[in-house]
Amino acid sequence: MGTPTCSRSPGQLGNPGFFLRALFLLLFCRHVSPQCKILRCNSEYVAATLNLRGSGRHAAYCNALRSYSHCTRKTARTCRGDLAYHSAVHGIEDLMIQNNCSKEGPTSPPRPRPPAPNHQGFESLDICNYEKSFLYKHGRPPSYQHCAAFGDPHIRTFHDDFHTCRVEGSWPLLDNDYLFVQATSSPVAKGSNATVTSKLTIIFKNMKECIDQKVYQAEIDNVPAAFEDGSVNGGERPGGSSLAIRERSPGRHVEIRAEYIGTTIAVRQAGRQLSFAIRAAEEVTRAFTEEQDLQLCVGGCPRSQRISRSECCRGRGAAEAARALCKEMLPVEDVYFQSCVFDVVTSGDANFTMAARGALEDARVFLPDAEKLHIFQAGAGCSRGSSSFLLLLLTSGLWAASLPF
Repeated sequence: MGTPTCSRSPGQLGNPGFFLRALFLLLFCRHVSPQCKILRCNSEYVAATLNLRGSGRHAAYCNALRSYSHCTRKTARTCRGDLAYHSAVHGIEDLMIQNNCSKEGPTSPPRPRPPAPNHQGFESLDICNYEKSFLYKHGRPPSYQHCAAFGDPHIRTFHDDFHTCRVEGSWPLLDNDYLFVQATSSPVAKGSNATVTSKLTIIFKNMKECIDQKVYQAEIDNVPAAFEDGSVNGGERPGGSSLAIRERSPGRHVEIRAEYIGTTIAVRQAGRQLSFAIRAAEEVTRAFTEEQDLQLCVGGCPRSQRISRSECCRGRGAAEAARALCKEMLPVEDVYFQSCVFDVVTSGDANFTMAARGALEDARVFLPDAEKLHIFQAGAGCSRGSSSFLLLLLTSGLWAASLPF
C-alpha cells in the first residue's frame, strides 16, 4: 500500500509535514455535505494528537486513531460517497498499520466541549416574559401599539385612525393567535339611535408554556376583578403569573396584564357604558390570518357603519352646552373632545364626559409615542353656537366631574 496522505509514526510527532497534511484535510472537508460530520472527526483527531509527549505517546496515539476510526463509523451513513470521508477512512487504516496499532483497544477520552450559549435555558426561564425574551432575541425592545373603544362607540385603531361607529350587536375588536376580544353594543335607551358598549368578552388563548385559556367578561354594573372561573391569574402552569388581573377602582376599572404576550388591557365603566383599551406588542397584533380580517382595532369600523361626528350639530344649543361640559374634562379639542361632545348631545348623558376622559388617560399611559396622543380631524366635530340649555347640562355634569375613574 502506498504512502498514505496523513501517515506518520510516533517518532514523527514533531514533523511539521504531518500538521500541514492535517490542515489540508480539515480545509478540504469544509466542502462536504452538511449532514456529513467528518470535519468534526478530523478536528477531534488533530486535537487529540497535537501535544503528545513522553513515553506513553505511542499508546495515546493509537487511542486517538481508534477514536478517529470509531467517529468515522458513526457518520458513515451520512457520508457515503463523500470523497473526503473515504480518504480519511483509508488514511486511518494506513496509519494504524504503520504504527502497529490494533483495531481493538482503548480510545481517547472525549474532548471537553465548550458550554453552548444558554439560549434554551433563557427561553425556558423567560419565555413567559415577552419583553425580556424579545430583547434577548433581537437586541432591542419590542414595538407596541394602542387601540381603544369607548362611548357611542368610538374606535382608535392600532394605526391611529379614529372612527365613530353605528354598530349594534356583537363585533370583534381583536381576533388573532393570542387574543379574542368582542364588544357588544346596545342602544343607550329604548328607541335611541345612540349605542354604547354594554358587554366585553376577552379570551386569552391557551399558550402551552405559560397559561391555560382564560375568559374575562364584563357587563354594565358587573366589572369583576377575576376571570370567569374565579381565578385571578393564568393558572397552575409555570408561567401562570404572567397573566394577572388588578382592580384599579372597585367595580369600575380593572387592568389585565399579559406579560407573556407583552399586552396590557384596561376595562372601565363610566355611567351606563363600558370602555376598552389595550397596549399590545406589534408582533402580537399582526398574528392573524386572512380569515380573521374583521377586527375593529385593525381596520376600524366597516365603511357602511361609520358616521360623522358633525351629525350632532343638529341642535346648536345642545352642542354648545356639550362643548362647555366636555371642555372641563378635555381642554384639548382633539378627537376625544369631539367624541365627548357627540356622545353628550346624542345621548343627553353627562357621564359620557368620563368615558372620553378615561379613554384619553388610557392612551396617555399605553401609547408608545406621546406625540401621537392627540388626533385632530378637521370638520369632524360640532362647531360653536349659541346655548339654550347650557345651565341644565352643566348642572347635570357637576356630579360626574367628581367621580373617580
